[in-house]
Amino acid sequence: MKRKGTWQTTRRRFLRTLACAAGGAAATLAGPAIRAADAAASAGGANGKKPLNFIIILVDDMGWTDLTCFGSKYYETPNIDRLAAGGMKFTNAYAACAVCSPTRAAVMTGRYPARVGITDWIRARFQGGKASADGGKLPEYEQPRPSKKIICPRNPFWMELDEVTIAEALKPAGYTSCHIGKWHLGPDDYYPPAQGFDYNIGGCDFGQPPSYFDPYRTKRLPKGIPTLPPRKEGEYLTDREADEAVAFIRKHRAKPFFLYMAPYAVHTPLQSKKDLQEKYKAKPPTNQKNATYAGMVQSVDESTGKILAALDDCRLADNTVVIFTSDNGGLLGATNNAPLRSGKGYPYEGGIRVPLIVNWPGVTKAGTASDTPITSVDYFPTICRAAGVSLAAGRAIDGVDLRPVLGGTGKLNRDAIYWHFPHYRHRDVPPYSIIRAGDWKLIKRYDGRQFELFNLADDLSETTDLADKMPEKVKELDAKLTAFLTEAGAKLPKPNPNYKPAPKKPR
Repeated sequence: MKRKGTWQTTRRRFLRTLACAAGGAAATLAGPAIRAADAAASAGGANGKKPLNFIIILVDDMGWTDLTCFGSKYYETPNIDRLAAGGMKFTNAYAACAVCSPTRAAVMTGRYPARVGITDWIRARFQGGKASADGGKLPEYEQPRPSKKIICPRNPFWMELDEVTIAEALKPAGYTSCHIGKWHLGPDDYYPPAQGFDYNIGGCDFGQPPSYFDPYRTKRLPKGIPTLPPRKEGEYLTDREADEAVAFIRKHRAKPFFLYMAPYAVHTPLQSKKDLQEKYKAKPPTNQKNATYAGMVQSVDESTGKILAALDDCRLADNTVVIFTSDNGGLLGATNNAPLRSGKGYPYEGGIRVPLIVNWPGVTKAGTASDTPITSVDYFPTICRAAGVSLAAGRAIDGVDLRPVLGGTGKLNRDAIYWHFPHYRHRDVPPYSIIRAGDWKLIKRYDGRQFELFNLADDLSETTDLADKMPEKVKELDAKLTAFLTEAGAKLPKPNPNYKPAPKKPR
C-alpha cells in the first residue's frame, strides 16, 4: 500500500516520464491500440486556435431512461436534451460497474476496476473505512463467513496514488483541473488534490451527502461535508455545485481547463426542492412516478443548463468537450429502468447501462446517435489524445479513443467489454463477472447458477437465458472473460472451506 505523502514522488516520476517521451521516445497509450484520426481534433482544438477544454458531468445513480432524450415521459430535462441535440447520444453506453466507486476510478484512470483493484463501493470512515493501512498491508480477503460459500476479496478504502488520473495526465499540457461534488475514492490523503486536481469542492470519502440542504448536516454527521463549508442555510446542494462550476469556468476562461462535475444527486437520501416536488406530484405518473426523485433529476438538468450557459457567455462552447453520463444504473425504488431488467448493483442491463451524451463541436454531428458499446474507461484515452498528451508505454490502459465513432470516421478497435464484481450484494446478488462481445452478454456467477447468456439485440430486457441451449457460446465467452481477468490481475473469489449451509426449514 502507498503510504501518506508519497503522491508527490509519484507525480514527479510521471512528469519525468512524459518529458522523456516528448524528447523523442515514442509515447503511446498502452493496452488496446488507438487508431484515431488525430487530424479531426488535436491539442489545438477543433477550431485549430485554442486548446480544448474538457467537462465530464458524472451523475450519481441516474438510470438509462431518466432523461427525456432517452425516453422518459415523466422527468423533464430540457438542458440535457439540448446537449444531446447538439452532439451524439450513445444508446449502448455502460458504467464500468453497477455501483459507484469502481466506475469513478475507471473514469479517472481509463482502467477497468478489476485492474485498479477497486471492485465495490468504498466505505467512508464513518461506515467503517480506514484512513490508512496503519503501517501494514490491508488483508487481501474478507474474514470468511460460515453462511457464505465464497470468500470475497477485500475492497480497498482508497484509490492508490500511483494511479494516473485525467487531471495528472493533463497537467503537463497546462490544464487547470477542478473537482466538484462526489469523489468517493478515499479519505483525506486520497482526496482530489492528491490525485492531480488544483481545486476540490465537496469531494471527500462520503458516498452520499448527509443532507441536500445547507448546512448539509445530520445527527450522525454533524460537521456536514468536510470540503464544502455552508454558505446559505437551506440552499440546495445541486444548485450550490452548479454555482461553483460556473465560478470556476469564468475564472479560468483564458486557459485550458478540465472540470470534473460529479453531483451527489440523484443518490439517496431522496430530497428535492419543495416546489419541484409539488410540480411532479401534479403530473400524471408513468412507469416513473417518484415526484421527489423527479425533482432531483430536474435540479441536475438545471445545473447542466447553468454550465452550458456559462460556456456560451464566456465564448467557450466552440472549444469545450462536454461528456454527460452516470456512474451506474438507476436505483430500484427511486426510478424505473424499463425496458431494462433490474437496477443498481445488479449484473443486468438496468444496473450497468447508462445514458451517455458527448458534445464535441467540430467532431460530433448535431443530433446523431450511436449504438456502439462504450464504457467508462474510454473517456481517459479520448481526452488524453485530444489534448495531445499520452502515457509512456508499459502502463495498461483498457479504454479506447472514441473519436472514430464520434466523428463518424470508423469503428473502435475492441471486440469485448468486461465487468468484475467479486462481492455479495444484498441477499440476491452473489459475486459475478460479465463479458459483452457483440450482441452477446455472459454473466458468470461464483455462487449459485454459474452462467446466464443473453442476446441483447433480440432480448434487451434479458428475459430468455440461452446458457443451456448454447453451451459452446458460453464456453467461448467464458474463455475470453477468464483470459481478461487473468491478464488484468483481477482478485477472484475463492471457496470457503468453513462453509456450513443453513439447515432446511421443515415444511
